[in-house]
Amino acid sequence: MKVFEELDRAAVLDNNVMRLVKRNDEYLIYVGREELMTSRAHESELELARLGCAHITRRRHPRVVVGGLGMGYTLSEVVQILRPEAEIVVAEMIAAVVRWNKLYFGALNGSPLEDERVSCKVCDVREIIHKNPGMFDAILLDVDNGPAALTHSGNNQLYTREGIRACMQALKSDGTLSVWSASVEPSFEKRLRGENLDFKLHPVPAYKGAKGRARYVWVISRSGAYG
Repeated sequence: MKVFEELDRAAVLDNNVMRLVKRNDEYLIYVGREELMTSRAHESELELARLGCAHITRRRHPRVVVGGLGMGYTLSEVVQILRPEAEIVVAEMIAAVVRWNKLYFGALNGSPLEDERVSCKVCDVREIIHKNPGMFDAILLDVDNGPAALTHSGNNQLYTREGIRACMQALKSDGTLSVWSASVEPSFEKRLRGENLDFKLHPVPAYKGAKGRARYVWVISRSGAYG
């Protein structure tokens, strides 16, 4: 028998309510009636970290931005694969999500917010991107449901041509922008081409052992950055 228990809720933008629910040993986050994420399906979040940081795992002092904390799985993997000298900045707009990570998710994700390399800021990731030109080796975005944002209309601005351009300006010349998505978005790829960027779309599984690949990660770089 599945037992549902609402643990907490928080008001979010666009007059929505975000709820943290526990179902037996599973945690779920809803925005309104939309299931935003679940602790049972997090393999694609791990893949975002692996794909987005693949070029810097041996770099001595990498600087990384994680946009969207979620349940902390992407951050947990970044912490695992980067060197001790790494600097990792997390931007999460919803203070309740940070609180839930500290109160509930540590046993699931290894408490990455406690890692001394990590600084967590309750803010829009765009603030960090705009204030730090040319600073980062990798930007990992898991904001909303990707370029087809569903829970907050303002998140779409990250995925416009202006938003893409701002992300690329915050990267070093060989840096990469990686974007998680719940669906393939040809219009987003058209914008990337319009900015003369190289990219590869990686289909990834929603959960470990899944037969299908129902989630997606784009890894984006400047044209010619890798020869």
